[in-house]
Amino acid sequence: MTAAPELDPIINTTTRLAIMAVLAGAEEMEFGVAREAAGISDSVLSKLATALERAGYLRLRKGSIGRRPRTWLSLTDAGRTAIRDHVAALRELLARAEATPQ
Repeated sequence: MTAAPELDPIINTTTRLAIMAVLAGAEEMEFGVAREAAGISDSVLSKLATALERAGYLRLRKGSIGRRPRTWLSLTDAGRTAIRDHVAALRELLARAEATPQ
């Protein structure tokens, strides 16, 4: 039997994976839209976005629309690679789980 595929420890939590998956489908996403899509609170998204930014997976951009401050999130190239590799590892694990025992 081959070794188990490696899951990325930085995104191997349900919430971080949800954030990464939501952002993978967009070039950039406004904070509130990302929060709703991931189904989490402002404080959770803020904390985890900062952690993902420190890991080099996420980019935060601050700006405003009129007088209202806004934050946009996007995956970096490293973040896009990480989510693709993580999903591939998950798929391999699922295939093993669904395989007929020998």
